[in-house]
Amino acid sequence: MRNNKNINVFLILLSLLTQIMLNSCRSDVEMILSEDIAIGNPEIIKGYKGFYLLNEGNMGSNKATLDFYDFATGIYTRNIYAERNPHVPKEMGDVGNDIGIYNNKIWAVINVSNKIEVMDAQTTQRIAQIEIPNCRFIKFHKGYAYVTSYAGPVVIDPDYEQLGFVAKINTVTLEVVDRCLVGFQPDELEISVDKIYVANSGGYMGAGNSDGYERTVSVIDIATFKEEKRIDVAYNLERIKADSRGNLWVSSRGDYKGLPARLYFLDREKEMITDTIDIAATNYWIDNDLLYVYGTEFSYINNSWNISYSIVDTKSREIISRNIITDGTDKEIEKPYGIMVHPETKDIFITDAGNYVTPGVIYCFDKEGRKKWNVVTGNIPGHFALLPIYN
Repeated sequence: MRNNKNINVFLILLSLLTQIMLNSCRSDVEMILSEDIAIGNPEIIKGYKGFYLLNEGNMGSNKATLDFYDFATGIYTRNIYAERNPHVPKEMGDVGNDIGIYNNKIWAVINVSNKIEVMDAQTTQRIAQIEIPNCRFIKFHKGYAYVTSYAGPVVIDPDYEQLGFVAKINTVTLEVVDRCLVGFQPDELEISVDKIYVANSGGYMGAGNSDGYERTVSVIDIATFKEEKRIDVAYNLERIKADSRGNLWVSSRGDYKGLPARLYFLDREKEMITDTIDIAATNYWIDNDLLYVYGTEFSYINNSWNISYSIVDTKSREIISRNIITDGTDKEIEKPYGIMVHPETKDIFITDAGNYVTPGVIYCFDKEGRKKWNVVTGNIPGHFALLPIYN
């Protein structure tokens, strides 16, 4: 599906698959080969060697790819996985949905291929493949990786009966050691003060009927790995991230009709929603006390998209800016799809999925929102992972 994204699985199933079929015989669709591109902006950045960018690829096209940007050389390398792993059939697989780095390993969640690709963080060579059905997002905590799973196949069904789960993986043995059932179609998860918070979407069940969506956040105690409760939030949840105080920021995609997409503040101690920010929050990145968010909100009523950018102060819970990009180059971006803020330089990286069929673009802006550079990526660039410098 996301994918994540950041239109969801049902939008992709309903509209993107149609687009894939319409373009399946096109001869002008560019294929991304492994390539080094000199951006001409080398810099030494304390603590970080560079970042990986996971490109989702259209669902059904088996075109998930991995790019890498080296801060010190200013070299952007496209499709690095294929080059480093020529022996792997079908390369990365179908729909790259999330990526993380932990203990010098890259963990790439490949949704429709039902697997996690584990690679060496320095060489990008495959270490293992872990099979998890319809896997979605990943987080790490004290030697374990936690991964959400829709559990069942990719299918829209109002009578879907398979609860989703969170898988617990030993990051040394790379074995799935436990599962915890949560709500239907769980998307992003977050870890805060020894608890796991899971945004349940019910996305397969809600298409055409808003009452079919899930509307809860599951709370899992890490010590027992049992679901303690579910906190009511809103229909069709997707994203969840913790701020510096351990409180959670949760996004709802609405129902694409009368229920608008919104961003919610979940007070961790009260275990309830105490504030609502009236913006669509398709994806966001929290840096210190600032939440950088873009919204790509689709409406079936007028068959159109509304795209927005905002910065939210997580302490005051107020929108402090309606602009992330300040020099007018936001007009170059057709469909924002991924976002990251560098913790040292405060550079802002935003990806553009374009038409979801041809290669996308990554843009780098300085902390004031002025464009520094941009470069062509793989198909549907969406997910970042900063590579630390290991001593």
